[in-house]
Amino acid sequence: MLLSRNQIAACVAKDLQENWLVNLGIGMPTLIPEFIPKERNVLFHSENGVVGMGPPPLPGEEDLDLISAGKGLITLIPGGAYVNHTDSFAIARGGRLDCAVLGAFQVAANGDLCNWRLPHQKSGSVGGAMDIAAGAKRVYVMMTHTTREGDAKIIAERTYPLTAGGVVSKIYTDMGVISVEANELILEGIAPGITPEEVQSATGAHLNIEHVQEISLNT
Repeated sequence: MLLSRNQIAACVAKDLQENWLVNLGIGMPTLIPEFIPKERNVLFHSENGVVGMGPPPLPGEEDLDLISAGKGLITLIPGGAYVNHTDSFAIARGGRLDCAVLGAFQVAANGDLCNWRLPHQKSGSVGGAMDIAAGAKRVYVMMTHTTREGDAKIIAERTYPLTAGGVVSKIYTDMGVISVEANELILEGIAPGITPEEVQSATGAHLNIEHVQEISLNT
């Protein structure tokens, strides 16, 4: 049983620590605020100039002035603010982000992150991903484990255009959770009903599976 997008987000939320300032990238990462316990103080940042980003609004409570970098509707927590775009990137580039949670097309065993352009595309824009990935103290990646064609997205050496080298510390996919430590991929958790061998088969790099545990799902 593969994990749903919400279940992946819940797994990431469990690992975000008290008083962290966390940048959320476009796509799946924007689901994370819904799974942070109210008693845990985690402050979310969006590169377009939001500090204190909350979950998506309830129906009928949308404010078209409150959007994320991915143009999705958001809320603002009490005390949250919009800031100048320059100040927003000063946060990212100045090492003030405790964590960045980003999507990816490909992650290499050494932590190389590739998330801005596919090889067959002739042009593209890296946007703020390069600054955020290079400036954050740690980078977590959320993505499907394989492409729609079944090709591995976690591989021994990158083949896609690089966003930032050696920055990824943890990978969350629909098959499990993998830590990147000293050029070693450690399978920490697996989705219920999936075996470590199945995860290894879908991965283009060696996994250490000695201490893997089944993920406990609450959502």
